[in-house]
Amino acid sequence: MNKPKLLKIALIAIGIGCLGLMPLSKIWPGGFLWHGGEGQYYFQMIAAIYAVLGVMLIWASRNPSEHRSLIWFTIWSSIAHGGVMALQAMGDHHETAHLYGDVPMLFAAALVLWLLMPPRVTN
Repeated sequence: MNKPKLLKIALIAIGIGCLGLMPLSKIWPGGFLWHGGEGQYYFQMIAAIYAVLGVMLIWASRNPSEHRSLIWFTIWSSIAHGGVMALQAMGDHHETAHLYGDVPMLFAAALVLWLLMPPRVTN
């Protein structure tokens, strides 16, 4: 399978993963739900942001080279978000399961997209 096709598949899979934050938090709260509960406003806000990102990544899969900035945003925001969460999970023994849940998923998504990033088109 060629790199552009793999990127399209990765964008769809990562987009579905972003849309799946709420169900994942119910299936494995220790790995995907921070600080004790989905009833907290911050979780609803972050789930909404990730849902929108998921839809946009799926949309970008149609023509990834036209959506390089969205892909770069996803890469760098995943690294930043995963890094902050990793530090927090290492510092709080109640949150260590995140080191096996959402933290590695964010880093994996960033790495996959980085490796498959489409080349810049110049005119």
